[in-house]
Amino acid sequence: MTNDQQTIAYLRTPQAIRERCDRVLHLAEANQLHYFRCDLTQLENVASYVIQVIQDDYPDFNIPFHSRWRHFEVGGVPRLAELSQKLAGLTPLQKAQTKFDLAIVSVLLDAGAGADWQYCETQTGQVFRRSEGLAVASFRMFCQGMFSSNPEYPLQADTKGLQNLTVEPLAHGFQVSSANPLLGLEGRVKLLQRLGESLQTHPELFGDQNPRPGNLVKYLLSLSSREGEAIEGSLIDKVMEKIDNLSKPNFIGKLPAEVVLSAVLEGLGDIWSGRLAIAGVNLGDVWSHSALSGEKPSDHYIPFHKLSQWLTYSLLEPLQELGLEITGLDELTGLAEYRNGGLCLDLGLIVVKDSAILQQRHLPGSEVIVEWRALTVSLLDRIAEAIRKQLNLTATQLPLVKVLQGGTWTAGRKIAAQLREGGVPPIQIESDGTVF
Repeated sequence: MTNDQQTIAYLRTPQAIRERCDRVLHLAEANQLHYFRCDLTQLENVASYVIQVIQDDYPDFNIPFHSRWRHFEVGGVPRLAELSQKLAGLTPLQKAQTKFDLAIVSVLLDAGAGADWQYCETQTGQVFRRSEGLAVASFRMFCQGMFSSNPEYPLQADTKGLQNLTVEPLAHGFQVSSANPLLGLEGRVKLLQRLGESLQTHPELFGDQNPRPGNLVKYLLSLSSREGEAIEGSLIDKVMEKIDNLSKPNFIGKLPAEVVLSAVLEGLGDIWSGRLAIAGVNLGDVWSHSALSGEKPSDHYIPFHKLSQWLTYSLLEPLQELGLEITGLDELTGLAEYRNGGLCLDLGLIVVKDSAILQQRHLPGSEVIVEWRALTVSLLDRIAEAIRKQLNLTATQLPLVKVLQGGTWTAGRKIAAQLREGGVPPIQIESDGTVF
């Protein structure tokens, strides 16, 4: 493996995210950052605030994963039950593949919508905004077959359906108009088009016949293990046959969460445009910050992989439904996005050095945003630790993915709504529809 390949592989790991973000936090603690400093005396107060939010929404602390599936149930509408009815004639494996198709497309469409957009669900008359609105809209578009090229199999996303997608149908699906603008619409279309192209260039992940995101299920099954041995070769076919013959699959093996993230980063790495690259390889959600020391340009790179990690969290549940046990959940990191970051800023854990920052809009690659996101990732680990300590729980009992759901994301939205009209984040981002 060349030095470039080693660097690329490293920047695709959760370990790299934590190591680089922790370096930024240490600089903040030493007051050596340009835009922010940290006030760790507020850590216990932030943890207490998040605990109160968790108790309001999950009084029994039976918290699900932070994933796209939560948004599909917004407004008390049983959309997942509706989806289950549509999938009733499929095998368990086919159901998992369909759910992968839905989750991957929906998450990639989830970048910030802006404060002025909303979606009115025809089936219920309910109006939703921001992430929930994007979820419901993408769910309805998926059920209508918008991402499939085969009218006989509308409930799928496939390479042709995604590559042939244009702005007009997506704008119609999102109910976009001059009075209802959606940030980054064209960026979202291009992202899905590039997803369709990437499906063809990675047949080992997505299949060579009718490439689709859902075929990643088979690939991940081949990487799972049982009793310490990988499920390989002809055995994988036997496992799939076993799955398809069970109405509720039993335990079939273990799969580390980091393996799922690695597959997502490998398979979707080509879809991000205008990003940093090494030896022609697109790095995705990786940005540069001059405060990090090092001789090589890559020494200054900070990976976040926010959408990819949230997508990973969203793919775990269909895998669990197949009978896979997901291990190493806390190897993944917190999500570097504006709700978690807003929580830290609004409650004084992150302190802005110049208030003018709050009056301006910033590009995702600006050092203001990179700094803010890096501090957010590291502080989420510390918030989770403080919450567990106050509740006398272990990381196994309350993993980070549940702290996010319970949790910091909801708390960030709640405090934003209390402090600013429309619940906008404290720092405004010039979104291109592909980052947040």
